[in-house]
Amino acid sequence: MKILVINCGSSSLKYQLIDMDNESVVAKGLCERIGIEGSKLTHKATGKEDYVVEKEMPTHVTAIEMVMEALQDPTYGVIKDTSEIAAVGHRVLHGGTTYSDSIIVDEDVKRVIRECFDLGPLHNPANLMGIEACEKAMPGTPNVAVWDTGFGMKMPEKAYMYAIPHEYYEKYGIRRYGFHGTSHLYVSGEAIKFGNLDPENAKVIVCHLGNGASVSASIGGKCVDTSMGLTPLEGLIMGTRSGDIDPAVVQFICNKEGKDVNEVLNILNKKSGVLGMSGGISSDFRDIEKAAGEGNHLAEVALEAFVYRVAKYIGAYTAAMNGVDAIAFTAGVGENDKNTRKNVCNYLAYLGVKIDDEANNVRGERRVISAPDSKVKVMLIPTNEELAIARETLALIK
Repeated sequence: MKILVINCGSSSLKYQLIDMDNESVVAKGLCERIGIEGSKLTHKATGKEDYVVEKEMPTHVTAIEMVMEALQDPTYGVIKDTSEIAAVGHRVLHGGTTYSDSIIVDEDVKRVIRECFDLGPLHNPANLMGIEACEKAMPGTPNVAVWDTGFGMKMPEKAYMYAIPHEYYEKYGIRRYGFHGTSHLYVSGEAIKFGNLDPENAKVIVCHLGNGASVSASIGGKCVDTSMGLTPLEGLIMGTRSGDIDPAVVQFICNKEGKDVNEVLNILNKKSGVLGMSGGISSDFRDIEKAAGEGNHLAEVALEAFVYRVAKYIGAYTAAMNGVDAIAFTAGVGENDKNTRKNVCNYLAYLGVKIDDEANNVRGERRVISAPDSKVKVMLIPTNEELAIARETLALIK
């Protein structure tokens, strides 16, 4: 049974066709610059040459049509007809307080996605366009919404409620939602299996570290807390996002610089993080590491602050769960940067964490990187959000 996984951004569309009999990727690809001059589709099918089509894609509907053509292409395709696709799983950013569990799309689901446009202004409109494009291209094929906020929606009230007047929660749904949900769901579950931990009671902390970064705590795969909030701005220092900050900073900058709140929020989202801390060197952690290695003080501080913030969250979540059995690193930095993993774990000696430097000398490979006598298992678990979406989709259509 084949599941097509779609991840629509505002001007992009990523896809994977997965054979769920063995969970193998049959084909994958990327549509770039949708609605922008210079659109391009890059299609990669297992065992075949890459297929690139440069053609204008004014909308996501056009992009989906091109994906279907590529999947059925006599030379580069992998299916004869779209009837071979059992269902389409969509990454959808926000379901507000209405939906948290993955669900087969109907008119009410689409209504809720629309109502959450203000909570996810960049992603929700694109996600809905992707769903409606698939409905048009493959009438009758089930579409499933897998919410990026779904994992964090399982948090208890004490973790997700903000200490603001309750009327704002009642009127606008202002609460902590958490993001990177499919990644945290996948990695926490895989860590339990790979670490041979108790599936009902294992206490797992996942560090999803990349240009966007977040930490989650879960017990038995169920979210206890996660670092992102109403938006992805809360939590860790990231590539361009500030992470946790005194809200009064916004007012202070507004008053001093003559800016409005929207302008300052744009700065906190797009010009802060390690980019801002380093004096504008880069939002790419590899560039920051290079500059730090060359003696740039601001780059050194940015890296130290990033690691420090991750370690603080791990400590907080260990306290929240009254212990921790495993810590898993994932995403671009977490999977590929041995120094970041080592430096974070250097803060955790009080938990009995010991890193095996030889095991840690690896990129993107699933393995235990802690020493045999470490009291907490530390792992590298490459994330696979597409497979997580496909599994959720399959469970609903069976």
